[in-house]
Amino acid sequence: MSDLNRRDPRLEWILRNRLHPRHGELNGQPSRGPTGLLRKNPRPQWQYGPSGLRRLDRLNMGGVAGVTQLSSKKRNEQLVLPLHQVVEPQAYIAVWLQTSGGRLTSHCKDVLGQAQQLAVARTEPTAVLGVLCGELKESVEGAGVDRLLQVQGPEYEGYQPEAWSQLCAQVENRLQPLYWLLPDSGESAELGRRLGVTLGERPATGVWKLESDRLLARNGAGNQDISRPWSRIMLLLEECALPCGEYRYEASPLELEQKLELSAPIRSRLEDLGQIAVDPAEIPLAEAEFILSAGNGVHDWDQFHQAAALLGASEGASRVAVDDGFMPRSRQVGATGTWVSARVYIAVGISGAVQHLQGIGKCEKVVAINQDADCDMVKRASLTTIGDSSVILAELMKLVEAKSPQEVSDAA
Repeated sequence: MSDLNRRDPRLEWILRNRLHPRHGELNGQPSRGPTGLLRKNPRPQWQYGPSGLRRLDRLNMGGVAGVTQLSSKKRNEQLVLPLHQVVEPQAYIAVWLQTSGGRLTSHCKDVLGQAQQLAVARTEPTAVLGVLCGELKESVEGAGVDRLLQVQGPEYEGYQPEAWSQLCAQVENRLQPLYWLLPDSGESAELGRRLGVTLGERPATGVWKLESDRLLARNGAGNQDISRPWSRIMLLLEECALPCGEYRYEASPLELEQKLELSAPIRSRLEDLGQIAVDPAEIPLAEAEFILSAGNGVHDWDQFHQAAALLGASEGASRVAVDDGFMPRSRQVGATGTWVSARVYIAVGISGAVQHLQGIGKCEKVVAINQDADCDMVKRASLTTIGDSSVILAELMKLVEAKSPQEVSDAA
């Protein structure tokens, strides 16, 4: 039998006809249970669209006759998204790839989503060119990069804005991208302004929306929008566009011999002395990238503090743990505490109240350690371990102690 979803036009007509006797049955209206009380299935009905993504079935057609759902074997298989290709690009949209620990930041993924929207809207084949200095620890095929220019070397490592500006200038002279898109945060924000001076272009900063012929940008205070024409260099705010998720992208290396010949970077007048060691306990939660958070399910607090110190994670807590006096109020995570955007968030013994889930909405990877397999935090998490938190933390600490500091840093 085919695994394709098939719709019955007659059943769809019944769903639209409120006077039909079977309308209530097919529309998922509450039915009466054995005690006479009204019952309704609270679980949403899901289907899989043509791109392999899971869609909410708002017509509630998933469980009625005439509609064949995907088999359980098919649902458990790894879905492969279609490949988006630009064979011979006639133009480029350059994006500076902002990374953290060798991985693309969520801000950069939003900028890549905006770049793909601009590329798809053009009639001629246009490729999104990702420019990167340094290494990558994960695949970027789902981020929206059609062509990748990656350079490595001691002259590009660390904080080297002059070498980065020279690299972008060489890309500009050889490929002449239509636009330069950069995240308006961190080192990318400074690079965008340097690039504007180098190319003699006035960059648009604080951009949060691109319209047909004008853009909207926030002023310095962030409480007023400015409308102005597009610029060739645009520094975009976070959530300027949705990240890519419907396709896989080639991310094929740019052929330097044919497209671009890079010259040696100029001698930098800046000296990078490296990163300063910072105590994770002193990092504000809003700025922390790795958080180990505790809830009501933690009973051995000495072990929790030892695990946070060993992992090099900032400590967080749920409101229950704070109200009980185990953690200070400044470490409370959630809508009633601090909104966090960590790259990795480990929730130990936290059931997942609505306010807490709102506070971790921007976290990239959420790991749940809990004894309740049906709690809301488990549903939110990307990885879940079911069991006693003390036992799991003890095993985790053993694994970390068995690894070298460099291996722990690379894994994080």
